[in-house]
Amino acid sequence: MSSSATATDPRIARWERFREGRNSALATGHGWLTLTSFQWLAEEPSEVELAPGLWSTDGTTAFLTASAADGLTLVASGEKVDGTISAVLEDEESLMWVQYGGADGKQVVVELAMRADKYAIRTRDDASPVLTEFTGVPTYDYNPDWVVTGRFEPYEEPQDVPIGTANPLVDGVHRSVGEVVFHVPGIGHGIRLHAEAEKLGALNVTFHDETNGDTTDEWRKVFIPRPRPDGSVVIDFNRAINYPSAFTPYGTCPMPVRGNSIDVRVEAGEKVPQA
Repeated sequence: MSSSATATDPRIARWERFREGRNSALATGHGWLTLTSFQWLAEEPSEVELAPGLWSTDGTTAFLTASAADGLTLVASGEKVDGTISAVLEDEESLMWVQYGGADGKQVVVELAMRADKYAIRTRDDASPVLTEFTGVPTYDYNPDWVVTGRFEPYEEPQDVPIGTANPLVDGVHRSVGEVVFHVPGIGHGIRLHAEAEKLGALNVTFHDETNGDTTDEWRKVFIPRPRPDGSVVIDFNRAINYPSAFTPYGTCPMPVRGNSIDVRVEAGEKVPQA
């Protein structure tokens, strides 16, 4: 595919604003670029890496025991942790639970998470070099050829499809609400991909393509604006983005549904992050 867009093209200006917002969102404190560990909680109160205190779970509740000398405070209130505290989450929920370290005592946040019906913690350290050395996600140049029109074919009822995730110990579920059907240059047949629902009727499509493992990560996703009344959609692959697992080994991001593949190089959107 060749690009015919010019530097004065308003489409490029809109895409550049999108890229600026995307990079700014990634570079926020205690965001995805700050993950430094993912650890399952044991039944017996135990030490963990990179965080003080003793951590445990009985399967339904998570517990943390610490003294004031450990320097832990609750993220929500700033109250010191001195004794045992507990929290209960539903599957796939997360809680920015406690914090410690740094001049203000807030450098590291410990996130409590429930994944695959098991409790885990993730440490989020604002001193992580992944964040402090971040200069933006590399991308392909804007290419108008990768703005394609298709149609959305909704299911009568959503379908839950088992999937894997970036963590081999965590299974996931893709709630498919329908399929997006479209054509791209270089392929004689139509592409049909499962879609998830997003806010205000928008769609999210997670996909593989032939650039994966070369110039892009193992999979990416693209958000699609709400379908028009006639079911037509516009898919702008220039806005394809990486999941957090492209930046950190501590993500549990969903893989594409089996068959959600485009059998050509989608040379648009975000590339694999720089090491």
